[in-house]
Order: sequence, then C-alpha cells, then structure tokens
Amino acid sequence: MKSNPPPPKASLGFGITRKAEEFRYQSRDDESRVGPKPKILVVDADPAMRRVMATRLGAANYAVETVGDAQAALDACVVSRPNLVIADLRVKDADGLAFLKELRSRWPQLTVIILTAHGTIPEAVQATQCGAFGYLVKPVEKEELLAQVQRATALSHALTEADWRANFVLRSQLMEDRLGLANRAAGSDVPVLLTGDNGTGKELLARAIHAASARRAAPFVAVSCRAAPPDAMQAELFGGEPDESGNAESAKPGALQQARGGTLFLQEIADLSMEVQLALAKALAKEDVPSGKWLGTVRGDVRLISTTSRDLKSLTESGAFLTDLLYQVNILPIEIPPLGRRREDIPVLVSHFLEQATEPGSHKKIYSPKAIERLATTDWPGNVRRLFDLVKQNIALSHGEGGGTEPAEGQIPTYSEARDQFSRDYLAENLQRTAGNVTEAARLAKRSRTDFYKLLARHRLHVDDFKKANSETDTDDKNE
Repeated sequence: MKSNPPPPKASLGFGITRKAEEFRYQSRDDESRVGPKPKILVVDADPAMRRVMATRLGAANYAVETVGDAQAALDACVVSRPNLVIADLRVKDADGLAFLKELRSRWPQLTVIILTAHGTIPEAVQATQCGAFGYLVKPVEKEELLAQVQRATALSHALTEADWRANFVLRSQLMEDRLGLANRAAGSDVPVLLTGDNGTGKELLARAIHAASARRAAPFVAVSCRAAPPDAMQAELFGGEPDESGNAESAKPGALQQARGGTLFLQEIADLSMEVQLALAKALAKEDVPSGKWLGTVRGDVRLISTTSRDLKSLTESGAFLTDLLYQVNILPIEIPPLGRRREDIPVLVSHFLEQATEPGSHKKIYSPKAIERLATTDWPGNVRRLFDLVKQNIALSHGEGGGTEPAEGQIPTYSEARDQFSRDYLAENLQRTAGNVTEAARLAKRSRTDFYKLLARHRLHVDDFKKANSETDTDDKNE
C-alpha cells in the first residue's frame, strides 16, 4: 500500500521545524477508523530501517513517526506523546540503556521495545530488566513485529488513559521538579497551595493532582474567588438556604457538597472577603458554619487545592488574609515558575500549541529557528497562556503556503521596555557574580538589602535560581 504524501507546510516565518528526515506515515483508511490511532515513535540511525518500520506499521493502521537520534526522540516524545517507542539498542548520540532509562524516568508509563542485532541479545535482555517491554532482533520479521506491537500498544493505551501529566509539555528540569512535587501531593489528602503568576498553568496542575489521586473518579469542582460579593461567594461555597416552602431539597448545593469525595479547587483564594475566609476556616476546622444546612454531613470529605498570585504571608501581616486560614491551606505549597525562568520550554510549547491551534486538514504551520530564538529570549508577563494566544494570532494572520507574520526586524523597544530589560540583566549579572549572595550583590549595586529585594521582586528574579546554578557549576568543575 502506498502512503499519501504528507500535506504541504505553510510557513508562518517563525517557529519550529522538524528535521527533513523525519516524517509521519499516514494510511488511506484513516477516516474509516473510529478513534485515534496508537502513536508509535521509531528511533534508528539507519534510514532504510526507519522506512521499513514506518511502512509495515503504517499499513497496520498505526500513526508512525521516525527519528534518527536520541535527542530528536526526546523532543518528539515531548510534543507527540507516543503510546510506544521502538528504539535501536545502538541509538545514535546515546548509550541504549542510558536512553531507555532517560525515557522511563521522564515518562514512567511509556512502553518501549528495543531493536537489537544477534550479537547484542544479552544487552537486550538486560534492557528488558531495566523496564523495556521486550526486544526484537534484526532483521525484524513482520509477523513478530506486529504481534509484539499489538500487545505493547494495548498495554500502553490502558496506561496512557491514566497518565495524569499527559497535558504537560516541557523540557526544563525546573518544571519536572514541580511535577514531582505534584505527584507526591497526589498521594495524600492534605491541602495544596499553588502559587505563581497568572497564566502559568496553576489550574492545569491542580487537575493533574486530582487525576493522579485516589479521588480521580469523584468530582473536580472549580470556584473562582475573584470579585464575588460575600453573600454570593458564601452561597457558592456552602450552599443556599431553602426556599419559602422550607423544603430542604430546594436549597442550592454549594461547591463543598458538589465536590464531596473529590477535589475543591479555589482560584485566587486571596480575593475572598474576610467574612467568607472565616466561614471557610471554620469548615476546614470542622466547625459549624451558619450557611447551608447540609454542611455538617459532608465536612472533611473534600480535598482542597487553592491558588494565589499574591503573597499570602504579606497579606496576613497587613490583616487582609486570615492567619488561621493561611495555616490550613498552605500545608503543601508548590510554586509554578514563569516562562522567564524556564525558557527551554518555549520551543516545545510553541510546537505543541501549533498542533492544537491548527485546524484539521489545513496546512501545517511552522516557525523558523530565528523566530523561536526571539520568542525564547522574550519576557512573558502573561506566561504560558499569553504564548498560546500569540501562536493562535500568528496562525490566524498567516496566509496559506509560505505566508508569514513575523514581527518586523529591528523593532526598537520603548524607553520603559529598554530600561526594564537593562535593570533585569544588571540584577541577574550581580547575582550571578555573587553566587546568589544578596548582601554582596546589593553592595555592588550600592543599594540597601531592602531596596535590592524590592528590585528582585519587581523583575521576577529568584535568588535560589542563582544559588542552584552556582552549586551545579561547582559540582561540574569538581567532576572534571
């Protein structure tokens, strides 16, 4: 069976492109199939082997992507999230077992089949002991290939449905660390407080924690605490009173009742009025709340996840946030960093957003490497959400094949933008030179520690990032 040629690519003038040797095999009966086809990534340095595998698997109605080296495979896994990886034991630019361990550490539920020559069968056996699903000996027999792939994708499909982190696209270790904290949080029922700028993905992480928890089959109820009158928010959380007939069943259930057995997600908890804060603190402490007659029967059967983009400790000091409530919701805090602190995620996010925002059947949109570099060096006060909006805008402004909307070269920033960028770079350089020592950095800048901390907060710089970077550099120097 001959494959259909891949659709032409329409360039936006700035974005991600794949290597020319990579391609996806698409069989002609795609539209006659019900449901998505299992995704398979083939990793092999031999182009002929990649073509054979793509042809055989594509004819069996699998969606196949092929790459020639380990780094391209890791990038493809980030963007495409395959159900199965088939990788040569002698994968280019990496040791086969080390590559397998890297895949398993990043995506523990990913199924991997190893390709091996006759002389390396003992190593293939070792690979299965390290977590590979199985191995295939070259030259691979078609029947054996399809039989083992069928078993592996059946297992992978079941695991993928429960993959709590499937919606996260990332490359940075900083976000991997945060997902590790989230996974550990999912194993308990303690309240979680997610902090970070607007648009960093706090709700996405909250839903991931719920999906990884024992409460995943129960409701996830989200409530926005922004700009709601106290009476309306009280009713939203704790339920309304019965109507004039006094029938208890006529009372509107509140979010605490709706989330019974599941997760209650409170967005921007700092915006709650003091009256509602007091009622929520009583509910969390299992005290009676004079609103909603049902509350006493369900109290304690809800897992609370809250978010804030403001400093709750400063708010408690000023009396704007209840101290008791802070202690109750801040048991397990997780800070989500802005894109400015994880710029290596920007290229893979852009690629992912391009796939999401492109209409099915339309020309594939791409970005030039130069434009990706520009995006990766841009400050993003709106973070991930703003980046997604930009990608959608670029797609809307592109003009079919070869169309582009790249910002004009040499565009001069405003005076305020240039000043802010200089200030941020200056502060970062001082912290880099002093290995995160604020006292020394403030002395070099001829500023007090208090003023220096205010400047760091204004420009979203975190001292711990520079301390960590310096310690890693020292470790690398010692290992050389």
